[in-house]
This record gives sequence, C-alpha cells and structure tokens, in this order.
Amino acid sequence: MRGAVIFDHVSFGVDTEADLWELKDKLEAAGFDVSEVIDHGFIHSIYSFDPNGIPIEFSVNVRGRDVRKNPSIVDVTPSGVTLEGPEPRSDVWPCVKTPTPDAMKKVYPGAGSELFHGKKKSE
Repeated sequence: MRGAVIFDHVSFGVDTEADLWELKDKLEAAGFDVSEVIDHGFIHSIYSFDPNGIPIEFSVNVRGRDVRKNPSIVDVTPSGVTLEGPEPRSDVWPCVKTPTPDAMKKVYPGAGSELFHGKKKSE
C-alpha cells in the first residue's frame, strides 16, 4: 500500500439516547475518560479512546433529523470536494483497463495490520 494512512476515529451508532448515557456511565465507571455528550444537530455523540488508544465515538440519531434526506452545507468555508455534493460521481474514477483476473483473486488470512507492515509470505 502506498501513500499516507490517515485515520481520524471509529464511530458506532447506538439505538437510543438512554443507550448513549448508559454507555457513557459504564465507560466512566470502568475508568475511561469520556467527553460530555456533544450535540452535532443531527446526532448526539460521546468520544473516548479504546484500550489501544484508538479514538472512538458513540452516537445516536436525533429524532426527526436525518441529514441523508435533506443534505445541506452549513460550513461557511466548505472544501472543494464538499461542494461537489452528496451524489456519487462516476465521472471522477478512471476506467479500469486491466481488471484482476479471477485466477489471481485471492483472499489472505490476517488481522489487517498487514496493510501497514507488508504481506506475510505464504509457507
């Protein structure tokens, strides 16, 4: 894999506001630092770190606020890619000239860290 690996955080949804508060209480009881509940307008979230130091978010949808139905930009300085809008853009991907042949399609066992440390040699 070439290029920088950029990772911000992992986010998980919970079903209800009560679930979010229960999870916040459980994390704090277990000794984890947990943010206050943050109102993003369309979701309420808490932030913490897992035992490996990975940033993690838990959020619940705000009833009646589905940004997927009526997406809008409220950022006063949105990035260029944001201004392209929410619809898929088939025109920005190059055509595949040489697809992977079926005989070459292999799935390797692993934990995912091989992406960063190289593939293990098969025995």
